[in-house]
Amino acid sequence: MRLEIEQPRQSWVEDFAILKRAIMRAAPAGAYLHHIGSTAVPGLPAKDIIDIQLTVENLAEVSENALEQEGFERRSTVADHCPPGLDLAESELQKALFRSKGRPANLHIRERGRFNQRYPLLCRDFLRAHPTAASAYAQIKQRLAQRFPMDADFYYDIKDPVFDIIMDGANEWAKLIDWLEPPGD
Repeated sequence: MRLEIEQPRQSWVEDFAILKRAIMRAAPAGAYLHHIGSTAVPGLPAKDIIDIQLTVENLAEVSENALEQEGFERRSTVADHCPPGLDLAESELQKALFRSKGRPANLHIRERGRFNQRYPLLCRDFLRAHPTAASAYAQIKQRLAQRFPMDADFYYDIKDPVFDIIMDGANEWAKLIDWLEPPGD
């Protein structure tokens, strides 16, 4: 698959809203959604794939069959990467990953209060509040995709540590403003 970073689209917000309705029909009680990733940051170029985080109390509560009926197929139960210098328990990084069979979307299902559940929300909010950081991040993504359009593994090998650098600043910013997880989108 060719990596392509596209200019921001208003349709990403609308596409999230449509996907949200389908996901919430299949979600366990008490679950909630956030639009995450680059398509959730106004003005940020991104791959044309909507990333969504479903927060649940326990991954075991998720019905694969219910999500399948809503057009999502399970990809795997995986662990997110652990930033350098941190020693996190496997449970802090575990998630279930589903992909939409229709409009390109990734559904990341994570447990409430885990490190990996907070990480994409704080990163998204930090980039929304810091346009210079968002612009620099966009340049990195665009240049990586131009240079290595057919090598997604290499793209993520570079992009993940860049996120870790962004998150260092985001964590300081969160302390400064007393950032709290926002309610679901």
